[in-house]
Amino acid sequence: MLTFTKANEKCNHIHFIGIGGISMSGLAEICLDAGYKVSGSDMKSSYTLDRLKNKGANIFINHDKKNVFGADMVVYTSAISENNPELLESVNNDITIVDRATFLGSIMQNYNDSIAVSGTHGKTTTTGMLASILYNSPINPTILLGGNMGCINGNIQIGDTKLLLTEACEYKSNFLKFHPSIEIILNIDKDHMDYFSSIEHIIDTFREFVQKLPVDGSLIINGDDENCMKLIDNLKCSCFTFGINKSCNYLAEDISIGQNTSSYVLNINNKVRKKVVLKSMGVHNIYNSLAAIATAHVYGLNIDYIVSKISEFDGTERRFEFKGITNNITIIDDYAHHPTAVKATLNSAREIKHNKLYCIFQPHTYTRTYELLNEFSEAFYNCDNVIITDIYAAREIDNGLVHSNHLVDKLKSNGVNANYIKNFDDIKKHILSNCTDGDIVITMGAGNIYEVGNKLMNSFKKGANI
Repeated sequence: MLTFTKANEKCNHIHFIGIGGISMSGLAEICLDAGYKVSGSDMKSSYTLDRLKNKGANIFINHDKKNVFGADMVVYTSAISENNPELLESVNNDITIVDRATFLGSIMQNYNDSIAVSGTHGKTTTTGMLASILYNSPINPTILLGGNMGCINGNIQIGDTKLLLTEACEYKSNFLKFHPSIEIILNIDKDHMDYFSSIEHIIDTFREFVQKLPVDGSLIINGDDENCMKLIDNLKCSCFTFGINKSCNYLAEDISIGQNTSSYVLNINNKVRKKVVLKSMGVHNIYNSLAAIATAHVYGLNIDYIVSKISEFDGTERRFEFKGITNNITIIDDYAHHPTAVKATLNSAREIKHNKLYCIFQPHTYTRTYELLNEFSEAFYNCDNVIITDIYAAREIDNGLVHSNHLVDKLKSNGVNANYIKNFDDIKKHILSNCTDGDIVITMGAGNIYEVGNKLMNSFKKGANI
């Protein structure tokens, strides 16, 4: 079993292929803090790479076989192709190769406890909420977040070895390589169909994940999610449910959704009731907050402290992130790239006082777009104007089965005002020409669609006519 506790002769130098990734950069920083020599490569410069360089990492821009020279171990992600020159060079020179999930799973074993936040949607927001509760608490946790967050000044906080908090993605069954003592399962939907064969396959994988929990471990699970509830039979660990139904251990009652805020009364097993106020909108964020609160409470934190700290959470980067209000037009960016998440995000946007709602959506991967095309075509009813740009390929190659125009056609047949615009600059021009005072523009997707929002903000600042 791989362990990474301190630098030693067997493994002194660790190289990360794709070190600029949100998870890989966090792992690299943990290794730097532990005294390892760290190097890594990525395709372009970024603030994240500058941060790692300032902490002592040797950073290479672009992938080259020379980059792995002197490395004792090479860590890579699922996004790295099999013909990556650094990966091939590592194989040819018998350098130990470890995938990111296995590496993280091994690191988890160095902590007394570890919390893994899983589910199809909401992982980063829930992890951020939990981080806001744990941050500066006596626990001093190590936090690995799937986005940047203000209170920890980035995506990682390095604490002691008492507790590790991390996200756990089900893609390629990666979370089965983890060793958590506490698991959160937020929801289970059909997704990642380039790997999973069916929703049953996904549920079975989550079931296997749950079975990894030790007898003295805890499962925090959505009691309102039908697929989640298929996992709770024959558990060997403790189980706590959250939701808005009367049967849940951690229950939200008297829910109120306002502009930029949500509130509810937290009912814990009909014994404790506390008012919870959030700086985020939407029922989906109420579920996320319940999961975070339940986990912190099960871990042993005082409920009054928990409620006060979660009220301070003001979001993470790219999760319903307000980019600004300029020329009386509100620009928002969101990571949503699954139909369920798209609906939830647009529902939240509708709660903000506005004139018209524009959504600029970048589908993420050909497989997801093809498999969930019908679901996507029914996800934008709350939007006045939808712009679809090209599918963000990520790790995939275009097989010709689906194009963004297919989604546009289905949206139009459902009565949604939708257009396909390929070029980001053309999208910016369209928005500048059509938006009026009081409109909301939300860029949405897991790719680089946020760049359109940045372009719009810059154009408005320069006084462009709209």
